[in-house]
Amino acid sequence: MIGNIVSALLTGTPSTVAPSAVDYLVVAGGGGGGTGTAGTDVGAGGGAGGYLTSTSFAVSGTITVTVGAGGATDSAGNNSVFSSITATGGGYGAGNNDTRNGGNGGSGGGGRGSGLASGRTGGTGSQGNNGGDGSGTGPSYGAGGGGGNTATGGTGSGSAAGTGGDGTASSISGSSVTYAGGGGGGAGAYGGTGAAGGAGGTGGGGAGGSGQIPTSPTNGTVNLGGGGGGGGSNNTTSYAGGSGGSGVVIIKYADTFSDLASIGGGLTYTKTTPTGFKVYTFTAGTGSVTI
Repeated sequence: MIGNIVSALLTGTPSTVAPSAVDYLVVAGGGGGGTGTAGTDVGAGGGAGGYLTSTSFAVSGTITVTVGAGGATDSAGNNSVFSSITATGGGYGAGNNDTRNGGNGGSGGGGRGSGLASGRTGGTGSQGNNGGDGSGTGPSYGAGGGGGNTATGGTGSGSAAGTGGDGTASSISGSSVTYAGGGGGGAGAYGGTGAAGGAGGTGGGGAGGSGQIPTSPTNGTVNLGGGGGGGGSNNTTSYAGGSGGSGVVIIKYADTFSDLASIGGGLTYTKTTPTGFKVYTFTAGTGSVTI
């Protein structure tokens, strides 16, 4: 094998030797933000999709790749998969989905803005962090922010909703990109001055909306796995939460090795060649990849 690699370097011809190990980044889809309910409560930020990364991961033969879609309003994000590695979709932000607490996930969704609602725990191991609690004091309410990979979601108060937890930067693609930020909590006004919507966490988290201004929340960013912003409300109007951003699967290995032998038609991807490496970025779909 070493002889083939050396020959490729000297002659400039492509190597026919498949990589035996790769670096990977697997980010799941972010959770959707919660929907506010007119006159009673406001929606929380969705949790970021789970974030998993490693180097020198052994690969051979045919493996499965799945890019998790972001969660719709009030729904959890979808898992992303690379071989035996599974990143868990982000938890939904609490809203009018019959619970005061956010959903569990890669990172947890925030708690809704009424009744001292609680955020939820994140995923297994290092995938993410808890969502923040919502406020329980009126007449203005602030919901909790969704958790991010680096930080927990912020706690809401009567004057501001919780911010989304920040994500984590990776340079696996050849440049630094931050992934897996939580969605900001929504805010409401029921006769008071009103609270401000929470900012989304760095790494694609959507901003929370406000029932005071009023403003709608924003979605999590596509292929960053950010949580959706929570929907605000006021005495007469409910605002739906933002959807979570889809995830991504990225693999990298030295350019002395051959291209991937085949990539299933169900996958959307790009191949780039930063100095010394081959990088495959899968942005949608599911399918088989042969090394």
